[in-house]
Amino acid sequence: MFREVKKEETFPQIEERVLGLWDKDESFKKSLDSRPETEPYTFYDGPPFATGLPHYGHLLAGTIKDIVPRYWTMKGKKVPRGFGWDCHGLPIESLVQNELGLAGVAEIQKLGVDKFNETCRGKVLKYTSEWKKTVRRMGRWVDFDKGYKTMDKNFMESVWWVFKQCFDKGLIYQGYRIQPYSPALATPLSNFETNQGYKDRQDPSLTLIFPLNTDEAKFKDTSILVWTTTPWTLYSNFCIVVGPDMDYNLVEQDGKKYWIAASRTAAYFKNPNIVDTCKGSELVGKDYEPLSRISDAFVTPDQLSRHYKIYPADYVSTEDGTGAVHTAPSFGEEDFQKGAELDLGLFDPLDTEGKFTDKVPMWKGLGAKEADKEIIRFFKEQGRVFKQDVIVHSYPHCWRTGVPLIYRALKTWFLKIDAPVTSKDGVTKTLKEWMVENNQTVNWVPDHIKNGRFGKWLEGARDWNLSRNRFWGTPIPVWLSDDGDMIAVGSIEELQQLTGVKLDDLHKHFVDKLTIEKDGKVYRRTPEVFDCWFESGSMPYASRHYPFENKELVERSFPADFIAEGLDQTRGWFYTLTVLSNALFQKPAFKNVIVNGIILAEDGSKMSKSKRNYPDPNDLIERTGADAIRLFMINSAALKAEDLRFSEEGVKGIVKQVMLPLWNAVAFFVSNHNADAAKGQLTWKPGQEVKSDNELDRWMLATLQDLAAKVEVEMKAYRLYNVVPAVIAAVDDLTNWYVRRSRRRFWKSENDGDKNAAYATMYKVLVDFSKILAPFLPLLAEEIYQILVREVDANAPVSVHLCEFPSADKSLMDEKLVERIAMVRGMVEMGRVIRATNNVKNRMPIASMTVVAHGTEEKNVAETMKDLILEELNVREMKFLEDETKLVKLSAKPNFLAIKAKGPDYAKNMKVISAKLNSLSVDEIKALQNGETIKFDFGEVGADCLMLNRIVADGMAVEANQHFTVALDLKITDELRRACVARELVNRIQNRRKDQNYAITDKIEVTLFSASDVFKQAVAENEAYIAGETQAVKIAWAAAADGLEANDADGEAFSFTTVRA
Repeated sequence: MFREVKKEETFPQIEERVLGLWDKDESFKKSLDSRPETEPYTFYDGPPFATGLPHYGHLLAGTIKDIVPRYWTMKGKKVPRGFGWDCHGLPIESLVQNELGLAGVAEIQKLGVDKFNETCRGKVLKYTSEWKKTVRRMGRWVDFDKGYKTMDKNFMESVWWVFKQCFDKGLIYQGYRIQPYSPALATPLSNFETNQGYKDRQDPSLTLIFPLNTDEAKFKDTSILVWTTTPWTLYSNFCIVVGPDMDYNLVEQDGKKYWIAASRTAAYFKNPNIVDTCKGSELVGKDYEPLSRISDAFVTPDQLSRHYKIYPADYVSTEDGTGAVHTAPSFGEEDFQKGAELDLGLFDPLDTEGKFTDKVPMWKGLGAKEADKEIIRFFKEQGRVFKQDVIVHSYPHCWRTGVPLIYRALKTWFLKIDAPVTSKDGVTKTLKEWMVENNQTVNWVPDHIKNGRFGKWLEGARDWNLSRNRFWGTPIPVWLSDDGDMIAVGSIEELQQLTGVKLDDLHKHFVDKLTIEKDGKVYRRTPEVFDCWFESGSMPYASRHYPFENKELVERSFPADFIAEGLDQTRGWFYTLTVLSNALFQKPAFKNVIVNGIILAEDGSKMSKSKRNYPDPNDLIERTGADAIRLFMINSAALKAEDLRFSEEGVKGIVKQVMLPLWNAVAFFVSNHNADAAKGQLTWKPGQEVKSDNELDRWMLATLQDLAAKVEVEMKAYRLYNVVPAVIAAVDDLTNWYVRRSRRRFWKSENDGDKNAAYATMYKVLVDFSKILAPFLPLLAEEIYQILVREVDANAPVSVHLCEFPSADKSLMDEKLVERIAMVRGMVEMGRVIRATNNVKNRMPIASMTVVAHGTEEKNVAETMKDLILEELNVREMKFLEDETKLVKLSAKPNFLAIKAKGPDYAKNMKVISAKLNSLSVDEIKALQNGETIKFDFGEVGADCLMLNRIVADGMAVEANQHFTVALDLKITDELRRACVARELVNRIQNRRKDQNYAITDKIEVTLFSASDVFKQAVAENEAYIAGETQAVKIAWAAAADGLEANDADGEAFSFTTVRA
C-alpha cells in the first residue's frame, strides 16, 4: 500500500515536510558523499552582500544555481556547493555610516578607522540568518558551513597573492587618470560601477564670453563664445580648443563681435549679422582673457606660459555648443589628455567630498553641483555670460547613493588591460587579446552574450581602477618610499619577514601602522583598499586559500564547469573573473555560464520597496510554495537574459496548470492502486515491469524516453530555456492525455493483463518523472518519490536527489507512434479551437466532422484513430474528403516573414515573389502543399512561404495545420442538446464527488428531481453513460426537490444529491 495523498494538504505544507525530511536524513550531505572524488564538477557561487534581504533576482539566480548542480549530481558528478559572502565595500560602509550618523570621510577618521572597521565587521553578516532561511525554504542545497567570507584572513591573503602576481607581470601601475568619482562616498568608481547609474538629469547650459587678447586687426576687439554644462569647472580652465578645419563666423550684435562655429550660428542668433569668417586654424594660438587667475599659483611658470590660449583639437563637435570647447585638464577625459599633451598642469580645488576648498575661497564648503548657481550669478555680474539655459541629458550617478558623479584626475592604482602577458609555453599577447580569445571557448547561454554584450565590453575594455579611498576592505599591499620605490607584498609571511611583526588580521587598521625599512629607506603602505570586485574576481583562488592551501585541488578544478548570474554581471563579476584568470593563467575562469535577465514588477517598472509593487517573496512562498515560484521564473524569457515581469498570478498559474494536475495524477494512481490491492484485485507489485501492447502505454513510455533524451542534450548545453517547456509539455501529456484516456482501465473490476500494464506503465512514468523533475521541482519531486518508492522500499536511496538521472531507453522509443499521437492531438486541438471561436462548449455533441488528410500517413492516422478523435471532440461521425476545395474555397497570399528569412536575395525580390504567389490558382496551391516549388533565378519557394485562407459553407467551421484540414458541422439538433444536458449533469455530479471528498474509487448513488421534460428525457436517453462516468451504481428520481441541491444543466433546472453506495 502507498501512503494516501491528502487532497486538503497544500503545497507549502508538503514542502515543509520535505525540508524536515532532508534535515533529518542529511540528504544534501549524503548526495555529496555518494559521488566519487574521481568525478569532480566545479561550480562557483558569486557572493552576495548580506547587508540586505534576498529579492526575486537572488531567487531566480539561486534557482538556476540549484538546478544545474542537482542535475549533474544525479548524473554521477561530485558537486561541492560552498556559499560565499561579500563582506567588504560600500554596502556595509554605507549601512554603518547611517547607523552611526557619520556624514562623510572626515567624521569616519575622527571616530577612528579601527572603530569604524570593527563596527563594519560586526554588522556585515546582519541578515545571514534570513538568507539561510530563504535559501533553505526555496529548496536550494548549499553548504553554509564550508562557505567563504571575503573578510576572512585566508581569503584576503589570497587576494594579496593575486595582486602580487599581477604586479610582478607588470600589469599594475599607479598614475593620474580621469576617474568617475562619487563625492558622497569620497572614492573613485570603476567603469562597470559607473555604467549601473546612468539616468536623466537637468544641468546648466552656459555660454560664456572670452575676449581675445590680440592686436591682429581681424581678431582685435572680438570675443569667442564657449559652451559648458559644468560651471563649477571654470576655475580650472587652462585653455580653449577649436576645430582647426571648421568654419567660424564673426557675428556682430549690440556693438559687440563674437566668434562662433558657422554651423552653430543659427542656434544662437536669429538674424545674424555676419561681418567676417575664418578657419579654426586662424584662431589657434590667440590668447584670451581668463575668467579667473586663481589657479596661476598652483602651476609652474613654464606651464602657466601655455595657459589661456586657443589650441586645435579633432574632437570638437558642432552637434551642440559653439564649436569652441572649455578645457579644464583636472576634469574630463579629453581635457586631461589635452592638458597632458601640452603639459598644462592640474588644478583641482575640490576636497574628497567634492566641496570647494580654500583654493577658491569665495565658494569654500559648497559642493561642485551646489556651487553652479552661485558661479553663474557671479560671472553674469562680471559680464561674461552670453546665454544661460538648461539641458536634460543622461548622466552617471553613484550606484550606491544616487548622487551625480564628477570626473576628476586622481592618482589611483590600475590594472593595465593592454599590457603584454606571456603564457607558460612562451606565447605573448596583451591581456585584452587573451581575454577576447579565451572568451570564444566559453559556452554562453544565451549565445548572443558571448560576442554581443560581453564580447563588445571586452573589446572596449579600459584599464581597471582597482583602488578605493575607503576603509573596510582588503588593503592594497603596496608599500611606498618617499622617492617612489615600491614593494608589493603577496603573503602574510612575506609581510612578517619585512616588518618583523606577527599578523592576525590584514585589515587597514592593522597594516597601516606597519612600515618596512629596506636599504636605508622607510616604506609606508599606500592608503587605498581594493575595489571589492577585485575580491570577488579572486574568488576561485581566495575561497580555497590558494596557493597556500589546496593548490592541487584548485588547479585540477579550474576553470569552473559552471557559473550563473544576472545580465548586469557581464560588466561585473563575469568580467572581473575573466580579467584575473587571464592575467594569472591565460585561461577562461569558467566553461559554461547561464545569464538570466532582470526581474521587474508586473507593470514593467523596477521593483521598489517604497512602491510595494511586488509581493513579498517569503509571503508568496507561504501562499504558493517554493516550487511554483521556481518553475514560473525558469519557464520565462529571463532564462534568455530578457526581462521578466513578475506576476503572482503567473505563479498561481504554474500551480494550476502543472503542479496540481501532476499531484492529482499521483493521487489517482495511489487511490486506485490501494483500492484494488485492498480487494485483492491486483497482482502487479511496485517496481515490477510489465511489457504492454497497449498503444497508449507504449506512447507514454516513448514520450518519457524522448523527454529524457531531450533533457540530456539540452542540459549538457545548459539551455534550461529549452528543457523546462519540454518538461511541462510532458506533464501535460501525462495528465491531460494519458491519465484521462486510461481512467477506465484502472476502474474496471477485472484483474487482467491490461490493468496490470496500466499500473506498471503509470508507476514507471511517475517514478521517472519524479527523477526528471527533481532538479526543477525538488520538493514536490521528493514527495512523489517518497510516496511511490522510498516508503515502500527500504533499500531505495533515501532521496530522489541521490538517484541516477533517467537516461533514454532506446528499446522504448517509438518515433512513429509519437508522431501519430501528435497528429491526433493536433486534430483534437483544432476541433477545440473551432468550438471556442464559435462559442460551442465541449459538452455539446456535434453531429459530424469532415477531415481532409494532407498525406497518406495522415489519412491512415485519422482512420485508425477515428473513435478516439470522435470521443475527444464529442462528435458523432467522421467523414473524409480527398479534395479540400470541395470543402472550402482556398486562396493564398505571401508569408512575408518566411520569405525574408530565406535570405537577402529573397528580400530584394519580394515584389516579384509576391506577385507570383498572389496569382496562384487552386491547383498550383495544392501542388505546393504536396511538396512542389516555384523556381526563380535567385532560388525557389514552397508552401512555407504561403499563408492559406479557407472560406467554408454556412453552418461549417474549419481549421487547418500541416497534416489536416478539419471542419465541424455546428448545426445543433434537439437530440444533440439533450446529450449536452446529460454531460452537464455528469460534470455537476463529479464536482459534488470532489466537494464531498469521495475517493476516486468510491461508488455512489444519485437521486434526481426536475420539472423539465427535456432534462428527464436527457437522463433517460443517456443513463448508462451518466452512471459509467460518475461510478453511480443507482440513479433514482425523487418526488420533490426537498433536501436536494438545486442546479442546472445547459439551462434545464434540476436538483440532486449523492451518497456513497
